[in-house]
Amino acid sequence: MEFIELLEIEFQRQANNERSISQKAYMRNQFEYFGLDAATRRQIQKPFLLTKFLPSKKEGFKIVRELWKMPHRDFQYVAQELAFKYVKVLEKEDIHLFEYMVTNKSWWDTIDYIAPKLIGNYFKKFPEHRELYIQKWIASNHIWLQRSAILFQLKYKSDLDMKFLERIILSLNNTDEFFINKAIGWVLREYSRTNPNWVVEFVKKTPLSNLSKKEALRLIN
Repeated sequence: MEFIELLEIEFQRQANNERSISQKAYMRNQFEYFGLDAATRRQIQKPFLLTKFLPSKKEGFKIVRELWKMPHRDFQYVAQELAFKYVKVLEKEDIHLFEYMVTNKSWWDTIDYIAPKLIGNYFKKFPEHRELYIQKWIASNHIWLQRSAILFQLKYKSDLDMKFLERIILSLNNTDEFFINKAIGWVLREYSRTNPNWVVEFVKKTPLSNLSKKEALRLIN
């Protein structure tokens, strides 16, 4: 709690009420904000995330959970970056924390960090868990778990499993959900930096939404 209390003091000290109103409105009034721009927040959180001062992973992940309960969105941004500090020492049970983060206070801004940076690294370390959790998330009807299933390979580059990605996309493709179709296009666009020919052929043979196609081919076109 001392970690959080000290962090909150610093956030409040540099709060900007006018900016907080616009930030809250941009996120559809779902979260409170201190009105900090990203650069200011990172400067404030920097000493809290110094490797030499980090607590054990067990304690660190407890802090992550407590930060996730806080009303201001700024705390969730710190929480996910704190969790990333332990990405090299992940354990099998840590997937439960990441699921919690995805399914609580869910919106695109945190999902798009958690999926590639936390879940993506988790499945690289524990590939034997990939099938179980991805299939569960696809079947969940929870759009943020589904978006995470699409995006966890976002930064894999040449390590991306094309057949696995194809299965995920085909499982979630028949939808009007903006955040799913956007994610499909995004992961394909990112992979087109590595393998443009595969992306072009996949888009040709797959009845994707117009949004997914547009996003997928943006760099190529």
